[in-house]
Formats: sequence, structure tokens, C-alpha cells
Amino acid sequence: MSGQQGKQALPEIEPTASGDALYKVLGNAARGLYKLIARVEITGRENLPKSGGYIIVANHTTELDPVTVAFPAFVEGALPRFLAKDSLFRAPVLGYIMRKLAHIPVVRGSVDARKSLITARKIVEAGGAVVIFPEGTTTHDPQLWPMQARTGAARLALATGAPVFPVAHWGDEQILGYVDEPGEDGRIKEKRKISLFPRKTVRVKVGKALDIASLVEDASPEAKHTRTELGVVTDAMLDAITAELEKIRGEKAPEGRWNPRTKRREAPGTPSGPVGGALGEPDEK
Repeated sequence: MSGQQGKQALPEIEPTASGDALYKVLGNAARGLYKLIARVEITGRENLPKSGGYIIVANHTTELDPVTVAFPAFVEGALPRFLAKDSLFRAPVLGYIMRKLAHIPVVRGSVDARKSLITARKIVEAGGAVVIFPEGTTTHDPQLWPMQARTGAARLALATGAPVFPVAHWGDEQILGYVDEPGEDGRIKEKRKISLFPRKTVRVKVGKALDIASLVEDASPEAKHTRTELGVVTDAMLDAITAELEKIRGEKAPEGRWNPRTKRREAPGTPSGPVGGALGEPDEK
């Protein structure tokens, strides 16, 4: 029996009144604690709608990012739901909180991954906010720019027709990052570095909604999309995130985008990981 088959299925994720109440309490507590270790500067939050479902796509540099990226949406009154790896939902305490707050588990490397997008679609269509890190994990780019990404965010955007907002942030890596240190064998290894004080400055920038519909031949929610179309939409998202990130970092990103498989920069256009037509369906060649 495979590892995925041996896991007990997680319950269906659905926002509830009690879960939303807990989210608000924990969200405000997290904001208060976060402000003890970081000066958070948010620009562009007025771009987020006051009502109706929407999608946030953001760069991913550290495990602290969900708190940072949630800031602008939470301040504007939304309770953003995140797609996150399923192992977090199985942890004794954290798992209960993740399920109660109706975040969305993703079973990586499995056909069950499509279920997460279906759940996300329901939340968006019900007027909620969903956050996706298109890269699927923290970036492997040596300079921490967005790397090549999976197509889940593109498929969700096309399936819902909901507005998509690029969010870039910078500063978390100073709090929860890595440093290179020589090991006993002389090889350079990454070592976790946590630096809570003095307080760091974390900048978050919300861009304007992307024009996703203009990037594909048929933007109707029922349409199936080719691998090329999904790649174009994914690249547009990454380009928008990178453009906002350049502004808050005060520097231009290098040419090309880091490919975690080949470990080098390559021209955009080759999505990483599985793709599909509609949510979870095979793509058309």
C-alpha cells in the first residue's frame, strides 16, 4: 500500500460560523504577535474588493508567509483560506486549527490534489478569499525570486472567473531564513536561522487585478484549456508578482525564472508539475 493510500481521508473542508469566529480571534492574536517582531508596511490593499470572492497569488519565501500574505485581506475584513500540504492538517493541534479555520489541504503528487481546487472553487464562488502560492513550496531561487510554478492557480482562476490579485512581500526571510555554513565534511549546507529581534521591516504590496480572460481563447468557467494556455496564465501571474516584488525590493529580477528541476534560470513558459484542462481534467494538446 502506498503512503497516500495508507492515509486516512481528511474530512470535507467547509467554512462554519464557529470556525470563522475562531479565525477572527486567532487572526487578531497573530497580528498582535507579529507586530512584536516586524514592522509591517502594506501598500495597495485598497485594490482588494470589499465583497465577492477573489484569489490572491503570492511569492513564497518562508513558512511565515501565510501570516504576512493574510494581513491585507484580513485587515479589509476577509478571512482568507490557504491551500497547504495535507500533512499540516494531520498534526495533533495545528491540524485541528487548520481544519476548523477551513484552510484547504493539498495531497501533493496525487490525483486527489484536484479535490483541493474544487474545494477552493466552492469557497471563492461563495464569496470567500483564497490564497495560493503558485510555486507550491518555498522558492528554490538562490536570490529568492519567484521560481517556475505549478498551474493550480491558473486553473482555479479560469474555473471561477474571480478576480486575481498579485501580492508580493519581502522581509520574512530576515526573520525565518537560512544561512550557508560549512559542514563537517567541508560541504556548504543550509542552516535554519531565526532572528526575532531587533524588529525587521516587512513590506507587502497588493497589485491590481489581473486580466486573465484576455490570455485565453475561451474564458468561460466551463471551458477546457490547453497546456499552453495554462502556462501563459501561470507566467502572467508570476510576472505580476515579480513586478510588485521588484518595487519593494528596489531592484530588477534576473533574466529568466529558476527551474527547481534543472537548478538554473530558464525562459518562462514551461510550467512545473502536473497540469490539467478544467479542474483536475487532462489538458488538451
